[in-house]
Amino acid sequence: MQPNGGQRLRALRETLGYRMRDVELASQQIARRFESEEFAIPPSRLSDIETKGIIPSIFRLYSFAAIYRREYRELLSFYGLELDGISADIGSGSPQKSHVSEALSNVTQVRIPTSLDPGFSLQKTTDLKRVIEQWGTVPLAYLELLSDDRYTYGYIGSEDFTMYPILPPGSFVQVDETRNKVEEGAWRSEFERPIYFVEMRDGFTCCWCSIKRDSIVLQPHPLSPAPVRILRYPQEAEVLGQVIGVAMRLGDWDHSDSQPTPKVRSSLTSDAPGQLRKEA
Repeated sequence: MQPNGGQRLRALRETLGYRMRDVELASQQIARRFESEEFAIPPSRLSDIETKGIIPSIFRLYSFAAIYRREYRELLSFYGLELDGISADIGSGSPQKSHVSEALSNVTQVRIPTSLDPGFSLQKTTDLKRVIEQWGTVPLAYLELLSDDRYTYGYIGSEDFTMYPILPPGSFVQVDETRNKVEEGAWRSEFERPIYFVEMRDGFTCCWCSIKRDSIVLQPHPLSPAPVRILRYPQEAEVLGQVIGVAMRLGDWDHSDSQPTPKVRSSLTSDAPGQLRKEA
């Protein structure tokens, strides 16, 4: 059986050679410094905590951390609270005002991909879940959300300009696989219209979609150089889900290195009329 929090605290106390009276005296010093009896741990209360499953208050847990010389977050873990997992609950609240978040400033470990398929290419739009071969624990916070099976995570390849400039190449997108049916409607703006992550025979792409009988129309952004594609549905294209989140860098991405070269006009259309008459 796994020991409960009280049993683990008792094991720490005995490892350090503390008697209950020693813990009481040390906690009284802490209580005097804070001028609060909330930090004091009488022997009767210590016994209840160690043997009866009583959960210590946040103040007494602080005293335990100081007296037993352990990290506060480690003692929280004795009672099932893992602060490194708080990123999974960040989305539970929806603040109405913009703000700076400090919730993850002290997160120490998180699960992220540590091994990718050798065939992964930054030039191609990719379903990241399919190229992750191994997960590991490292000190990076928000990427732990990648382990959530409800979502697919995609990478927009450096050659994919389908939804540029809304989704520039190099962006990471979060895809809700439950929203894999194309919605039809009159959209008030391009930001309101759903963007879908689509798998085709030759790769992946993000785009607007519409269904026409047995065909699917893959519609790029009007400013994109990418053409409209019409494929058989679902034989040639499958909608994996709707894009519900995006992570991108702003200001340091140079599209000139990757953007397709525009078509060169013929000499007749590129020369000025006066120049044509002169040569004639």
